Amino acid sequence: MKSEDLPIPGGRDVRATLDTPESDAEAIVVACPPHPRHRGHRGDERLQAVSETLTQSGIACLRFDYGDWDEGYGEREDARNALRWARDRYERVGIFGFSFGGAIATLAAATVDPQPEAVSLLAPASRLTEELDAAAALEDVTGAVQVVYGTRDDTADWKPMVKRAEELGHETVEMSADHFFVGQHGKVADAAGGFLVEALGER
Repeated sequence: MKSEDLPIPGGRDVRATLDTPESDAEAIVVACPPHPRHRGHRGDERLQAVSETLTQSGIACLRFDYGDWDEGYGEREDARNALRWARDRYERVGIFGFSFGGAIATLAAATVDPQPEAVSLLAPASRLTEELDAAAALEDVTGAVQVVYGTRDDTADWKPMVKRAEELGHETVEMSADHFFVGQHGKVADAAGGFLVEALGER
C-alpha cells in the first residue's frame, strides 16, 4: 500500500490521505471519520483497518479530515467534495463512515450526483440535527447499503438507522461489541471491507 497526503478542493480546508494498492485501482472508497470534536480524524483505527482490507483487494481509499466545525452541514459538504474528487478519478466509488461519519456518509451519498455505488456504515449516528436526518436520508440512497452495529453500543443512536435499513431491505450486520469495537477492528474490516470489495469489484 502507498499513501499520499493531499488537499480536497471545495472552499473549505480539507486534508486527506489517499491509500492506493500496488497495482492501478479502478475503484475507491471515501472514508468519513467520527466526530471531529471528539478527536475523530482520518487516522482513526477503524478507518485504517478498512482501508488496509480495501487496498489488499485492489481498491483505493481516501481518508479525510473535516474542515472547520460547522454543525454537520460543512462536514456533509466535505464528504460530497471528497466523493466528487473520487468520481473524477475512478470508475467506481463507495463511501464508508464510522459513528458521526456514518451519518455524514449517508447524508452525502443521498445528495451528491452521481451517487456512490456502495455505502457502508459502522455504528452510524441516526440524526445530527432535525434537518440532517441520516435515517430518513437512507431512502434516497440508490447504491448498495450496509449497516454494521454493536449490540453493546450505548454511545451512538444507531437503532433508528438499523431499523430503517432493514425496512428498505439493506444488509445489516450485528456484532457483540461496544461503540468503538475494541479488539474487533479485524472483524470490522472483514465485514465492511468485504462488503465494499464485493460491491465495487470488477464488472
